[in-house]
Amino acid sequence: MSLETLGWGPDLDLALSSFVSQSSSSVSLVPGRVVRQQRGLLTVQTSGPAFLARTAGRLLHQAQGAEALPTVGDWVLLQPPASGNGEALMHAVLPRRSLLKRREAGSEHDGQLIAANVDVVFLVTGLDGNFNPRRIERSLTVAWNSGATPVVLLTKADLADDAAERVLEVEALAPGVDVLAVSAHTGLGVEDVRARLPAGRTGVLLGSSGVGKSTLTNRMLDAARLVTQPVSAEGDRGRHTTTHRELFVLEHGGLIIDGPGIREVGLWGDDEEGLAHAFADVLALATGCRFNDCGHQNEPGCAVRAAVQDGTLTEERRASFEKLQREQAFQHRQTDAAAQREHKRKQRNLTKEGPARARLKRGE
Repeated sequence: MSLETLGWGPDLDLALSSFVSQSSSSVSLVPGRVVRQQRGLLTVQTSGPAFLARTAGRLLHQAQGAEALPTVGDWVLLQPPASGNGEALMHAVLPRRSLLKRREAGSEHDGQLIAANVDVVFLVTGLDGNFNPRRIERSLTVAWNSGATPVVLLTKADLADDAAERVLEVEALAPGVDVLAVSAHTGLGVEDVRARLPAGRTGVLLGSSGVGKSTLTNRMLDAARLVTQPVSAEGDRGRHTTTHRELFVLEHGGLIIDGPGIREVGLWGDDEEGLAHAFADVLALATGCRFNDCGHQNEPGCAVRAAVQDGTLTEERRASFEKLQREQAFQHRQTDAAAQREHKRKQRNLTKEGPARARLKRGE
């Protein structure tokens, strides 16, 4: 498989050349893309064979947090195993053009990398009981933060009598974002999804269990590559079928990443761009508030509250914006605190290394 088939382009040629020119290592490294992640094991596809790979110790040591470590979709430089068997070592992660991440469910601090170097984030919501506008707003914020372009997929459209109305409802809360009604069973909208992934472009499916991500992937691949299960009859709850993340090459040259369902999509990191994109209408209204620091509560001259009162803006959307704004502010504080802890750790290490280096110089 050629690297170009996996999405390699001129920008990566430049990144590779820059790394080689700055590297002092004598180890021979080859580029590849992480195409599978399961239980901490990564599979990297090169222009030749695919290798199970683990992160080299130096890369682990130099990583500034979990975000710097490789995930599905990353382009890495690795040292193949000497015998052709065994594990390869990943020595570097090439610069990313996007990174989709979220806060781990039930945690205030830990995050999870979902996919790197994606062009389109498909936010998948089922029309069989899974539909939730507030979850879509949250997912849009996370998707915009990644640096990729979000597209909302309303799946199982063949089971819904109000699919067209739902599309209009989501378009209203996601201005400028494509919203597609899709049915993997009938094929409705599948070609529209394929059209957003021309050759070399990568998409990732993001949604909870049971919304039909793997079924849609199978339909796009024209093969039953992924095991699927029906949703539970009790409340349309999805079942966790897919247990790993994997990148697939479609017949026409596009690439798609499928993975396990996500129960909770929490903000992680201090990016603000996603919130600004997802709630551009609320922020536009806020420019009309009397006070620049208006909290949109009971302040006089609040344009956002006025819009709620006259029906221009729903109270649910205003409350959703406020909730995510608080969550973003908390993540800012967490990021600052983590940076301070890392700085102190490095200072302590430098202090400890000082006497040791002095002894080495004296030959002790």
